[in-house]
Amino acid sequence: MKSGRHFLQIPGPTNTPDRILRAMHRAVMDHRGPEFGDLGQSILEDLKPIFKTKNHVFIFPASGTGAWEAALVNTLAPNDSVLMYETGQFATLWKKMAERLGFEPLFMQGDWRNGANAEAIAEQLKADTNHSIKAVCVVHNDTSTGITSDIPSIRRAMDGANHPALLMVDTISSLGSIDFRTDEWGVDVVVAGSQKGLMLPPGLSFNAVSEKAMAVAKAGGTKRSYWDWLDMTGPNGSGFFPYTPATTLLYGLREAIDMLSEEGLENVFARHTRHGEATRTAVRAWGLEILCQDPALYSDSLTAVVMPDGKGADALRQTILDGFDMSLGTGLNKIADRVFRIGHLGDFNDLTLMGTLCGVEMGLQRAGVSYEKGGAQAAMDFLAATPLKGTN
Repeated sequence: MKSGRHFLQIPGPTNTPDRILRAMHRAVMDHRGPEFGDLGQSILEDLKPIFKTKNHVFIFPASGTGAWEAALVNTLAPNDSVLMYETGQFATLWKKMAERLGFEPLFMQGDWRNGANAEAIAEQLKADTNHSIKAVCVVHNDTSTGITSDIPSIRRAMDGANHPALLMVDTISSLGSIDFRTDEWGVDVVVAGSQKGLMLPPGLSFNAVSEKAMAVAKAGGTKRSYWDWLDMTGPNGSGFFPYTPATTLLYGLREAIDMLSEEGLENVFARHTRHGEATRTAVRAWGLEILCQDPALYSDSLTAVVMPDGKGADALRQTILDGFDMSLGTGLNKIADRVFRIGHLGDFNDLTLMGTLCGVEMGLQRAGVSYEKGGAQAAMDFLAATPLKGTN
């Protein structure tokens, strides 16, 4: 048995704070009783500022994959065309889901090193004079690549093309970590999950839905039952759900909302930005390459690091796990064994980051990877020079 705690530094699921674990450690209440209605109403209302929306937010007992499906089946009819952009593994999986559900994805190829190209999307929409494309789907922060796409530019591209398609955005690894403005940016359907910036275990997924998207769902969509937004609206009005909810996870969600509110969302975002830049400072000092090629699109939730010889990431991760009891994210699909991913989101502070970066640097040395020493020190120097507001 190893002493000390395990360092879970993958980009999600993230570490669940003790405060949330304690909130969940209580008896299950009657999910049809008045106490639960009060809990449900408070959660559904207080989630809206986190999504930065005034519209409906729906909660499903599911992983983020469930929220992907809910977004598609509520708004698209069989054989509808949907424009999707390849930014990494999770954009690819969403596309595969659309195919399996009987939709027609137009998948714009990417190189897994850059974000969704708004100009290319605009060209596709301008060419779609019959408006056969019913939705544009983009992953805001692709967890596999550490790329944060520019959603406002995509909204402007859609408006510039005068195209009526819905804009759907996956925020699973950005909500509660990176600034996201549903209403201001004109996003029609937001997909989110509980296990990353919201600091909960996996098991809850979310859709924030615009009035335009709700109107589309009321008019049609695909046959659906469990994922139907319309079934949610009635019970949600009094804080209830059309089926048995994940009660203990909702206790935790109530606590997570309170924690984010107490820190202040803008402070949460600033903390993630600072830790993201400290991590990238370490990577540069090590002489290693960041997978994302555009500094403007660097993720503040995670950093994907390219191995110097183009392979060996899995062996490095195993060395770090065996030697220091720390888990790092694996490379997925096209970048398997080529990158390792450092998560720096959720319940995270300077000491957590420094422990993580020291573990990486010791692992690089132990695994015999070609690198320059001093990355952890460079990150520490950065943190010392850039204290968060309210700290010394």
